Amino acid sequence: MSAGGGNAIRGSRVGAGPMGEAERGEAAPRQTVVYFCAHDHESVITFAVEAQIPESWDCPRCGLPASTDSANPPPPPKIEPYKTHLAYVKERRSDQEAEDILDEAIKTLRARRKRGDVVF
Repeated sequence: MSAGGGNAIRGSRVGAGPMGEAERGEAAPRQTVVYFCAHDHESVITFAVEAQIPESWDCPRCGLPASTDSANPPPPPKIEPYKTHLAYVKERRSDQEAEDILDEAIKTLRARRKRGDVVF
């Protein structure tokens, strides 16, 4: 088989008809909205005329939130650092509460061992 020759129609399938608006119908009326992010990226988004326009849109280039106000784009979101399970527990409990809970657990464990319960 030759690399470039032949009667193949590329990008189509056998029996496919003509492509274009005649086949798909008329396009719905549209409007374009420009969104601006904190990195001065402009994103032109097309919506149907009857669609409700969102106040913000994620910038396709950097992912930051963008708005239609070019003078005051939304600030980048604050990224919370990763917290360990222990950090969350320490937020909920004081050191004294932790000591009380530990003492109670140790007393319960020792009582079970005295009764002969198998404790792993």
